[in-house]
Amino acid sequence: MDLASSLNFEYVLIDNWWDKNIGRERMAELVKYANGKGVDVILWYNSNGWWNDAPQTPQNRMNSAPARRNEMAWLQSIGVKGLKVDFFGGDKQETIKLYEDILTDANQYGLVITFHGSTIPRGWERMYPNFVTSEAVLASENLVFHQNSLDLHAYNATILPFTRNAIGAMDFAPVFLNKRLSQDQTVGTIRKTTDTFELATGVLYQSPVQHFGLTPNNLEEQPQFVIDTLKMMPTVWDETRYIAGQPGQDVTIARRHQQTWWVAAVNGENKAKTFDIDLPMLAGNKVTLMFDKKDGSAGTKQVTVSNSGKLTLNLLAQGGALIIGR
Repeated sequence: MDLASSLNFEYVLIDNWWDKNIGRERMAELVKYANGKGVDVILWYNSNGWWNDAPQTPQNRMNSAPARRNEMAWLQSIGVKGLKVDFFGGDKQETIKLYEDILTDANQYGLVITFHGSTIPRGWERMYPNFVTSEAVLASENLVFHQNSLDLHAYNATILPFTRNAIGAMDFAPVFLNKRLSQDQTVGTIRKTTDTFELATGVLYQSPVQHFGLTPNNLEEQPQFVIDTLKMMPTVWDETRYIAGQPGQDVTIARRHQQTWWVAAVNGENKAKTFDIDLPMLAGNKVTLMFDKKDGSAGTKQVTVSNSGKLTLNLLAQGGALIIGR
């Protein structure tokens, strides 16, 4: 919560087993602490029903109307703002009905909803004002669990914008800045992507709430411009444009928030690349370019987009670039 506050993040997620590790009695105190830091709280729930034997708790709070409404009334009373509901079983009518029942009841209690272990969203963002995002993808937790997933991270980043994320918000949970994906970084999977690649995925992947994979040590280890970029990075967008790329190779996507364009480029291959991109909306303008330094850390400089709108990018293997301008 202190980390979220220092980064000007709006929310913090408390994941599974909070009912055992923190306790319901202490949760009201914890939410009050977060609110005092200017941060709101999202709590994780198991969707538990007959379709689901996952052991993570809280269980059996979302799968029946009486229990669900009683729980949501309590959440509203202590100031929780949203739920992450996980582990759904298939696309049967009964399961789809459960999704919609959760959204309907949560809306009555002023709670926003994120779905995990879920099906792809099919218009829920238009049907329900409190639907925020859903996973429906092999998300970033697998980068922590499996080295093979982390080895394919850059490659998959060139696929998902054209496939899963093209149909709706995708809660991949991007942006890892630790070299080893563990709490103490002495063990765990080893990241091969550059720091700028990771920053770029915060823009490349669209989700109105982004669960960034950051840890407190990042505040001390990263240069101030990286921290400032994370503080400023929008999660909602007014316009999106495909700029360049080919699935499996590289991709460049531009997103506009109000008057500012954020352009994310990632390299999905194990070789360095240099290529030109066309940015007609920034033609002739000075922009901030974050780029790959030789050691894989992030660098920054001011560059001017040509009057024709062309800009040259140099990406390391599994590297990236992030352009900010207006």
